Amino acid sequence: MVKPVIAIVGRPNVGKSTIFNRIVGERISIVEDTPGVTRDRIYSSGEWLTHEFNVIDTGGIDIGDEPFLEQIRQQAEVAIDEADVIIFLTNGREGVTSADEEVAKILYKSRKPIVLAVNKIDNPEMRDQIYDFYSLGFGEPISISGSHGLGLGDLLDEAAKHFPKNEQIEYAEDVAKFSLIGRPNVGKSSLVNAILGEDRVIVSEIAGTTRDAVDSPYTYNGQKYVIIDTAGIRKRGKVYESTEKYSVLRALRAIERSDVVLVVINAEEGIIEQDKKIAGYAHEAGRAIVIVVNKWDAIEKDEKTMKELEQKIRDHFLFLSYAPIVFLSAKTKKRIHTLLPMINTASENHAMRVETSVLNDVIMDAIAMNPTPTDNGKRLKIYYATQVAIKPPTFVVFVNDPEMLHFSYQRFLENRIRDAFGFEGTPIKIYARERK
Repeated sequence: MVKPVIAIVGRPNVGKSTIFNRIVGERISIVEDTPGVTRDRIYSSGEWLTHEFNVIDTGGIDIGDEPFLEQIRQQAEVAIDEADVIIFLTNGREGVTSADEEVAKILYKSRKPIVLAVNKIDNPEMRDQIYDFYSLGFGEPISISGSHGLGLGDLLDEAAKHFPKNEQIEYAEDVAKFSLIGRPNVGKSSLVNAILGEDRVIVSEIAGTTRDAVDSPYTYNGQKYVIIDTAGIRKRGKVYESTEKYSVLRALRAIERSDVVLVVINAEEGIIEQDKKIAGYAHEAGRAIVIVVNKWDAIEKDEKTMKELEQKIRDHFLFLSYAPIVFLSAKTKKRIHTLLPMINTASENHAMRVETSVLNDVIMDAIAMNPTPTDNGKRLKIYYATQVAIKPPTFVVFVNDPEMLHFSYQRFLENRIRDAFGFEGTPIKIYARERK
C-alpha cells in the first residue's frame, strides 16, 4: 500500500523539526546505526491510530544561499509537489508575521488540503493567542506544543481526514514489480527504454497511484513485469534542478510499490553519498535490491576494472552485501540481457518460504558450529525458529532471553541462513522472542 504523505511547512523557527520528530516518534540523527548508511534526514514514517503515513520535514531542506523569502518559497514548493496533506506550522508566541503571510499566499495556490497549526501554545492560558491566525484564511487553527507533545493527536486526526483513498492497482502474484532509483542523470530513462526496446521516455500508460507513478506492463520469455517508472517523472522547478536531494523524494513512492528496486549508479561518476542515501531507503523498506552500474561502455577497462569497482561498491554499500551487481550500458544495450534474470532471482528470493523443520536443522547446525553467547554466566538458549513473513523473508527465533541475541550473533545466524537457502538480492529480517 502506498502511504499518504504529510509535509510540514512554515517559516524558520516555528518548530518544524520538533514536530517532525514528535510525529515520527524518534529523534532522527545525522548518522544511522546501520553501517554504511548516513542520513541528512528530511523524510520518515509515522503512524497514528489505524493510519500509516510518511512525513516530510521542510525545515531540513537546505536551499543554500538563496534570500530568506526565496528559501521559504522553495521549501513550500517542495511540500506542495510531494505531499497529500500540508501542515502549515506557525508560532503562537510571535503571532502572525509577514513571513507567515508569504507562506499562506503560496499555499493558497496549492489546491492541497491545508491544516493550520499554531505551535508553542504550552498551557491553556495561551489559547487566546491563536485567534489572530484565523486571518491566514485556513479555517480553525489547532493549538499544539511540540516541546510538550500537546495537541498532536488533534492535529493528526485533522490531517488524516484528508488522506487520499488508496487507488493503487493490484497486480497478480506472478508479476514482478520493479522500479529504478538513483540520482539524476545516471541513465534511468535510457535503461527503461532499453528494457522495453523502445526509444522513448515512458509516459502515462496506467496510473499506478493517485498522484504520479507511471506503470509499464511488460512480458519477456513468459514472465510478466511491471516497471514502476520514476525515470519518466520530471520536475521543472529550480529546487529540483539545483540539488540532488529531492531524487530521494521522487523515488519513495515507487519503492513502496515495488518488489525489486534497481539502484542505478553512473559508472563515469562513481559513488557519492547521495547514492547511499537513496539505496538506504530501499533497504529500510525491505525491498529486494539489484545494484546496476550503468554507462559501463564509457569506462576504459582492463581485466581488473570490473572486480575493482565491484569491491569499491561493496565497501561503500556495506548494508547491501546481499545485493547482486550488474554492469551494463543502456545506451549500447551491452550486457542488458543480464538484468532481467537477476531481477527474477531477487524477486523469487524476496518471496521465498522455508520449511520450519529445514530452517531449524540449519539453526541447530549453526549453534553446533558457533555456540550461543553467554552473559554473566547465563547462556543464550535458542529453542526453535520459524518464518513468519515474506517480502522480505522474516524469521522469529524463540529464545530464553531476547536481550542476549546480540547483533553479532544475529548476523552470524543470518549468514548461515543465506549459506543454506541463498536469498540473493533480498534482505532478511530476524527477530528474537521469548518463549513463554
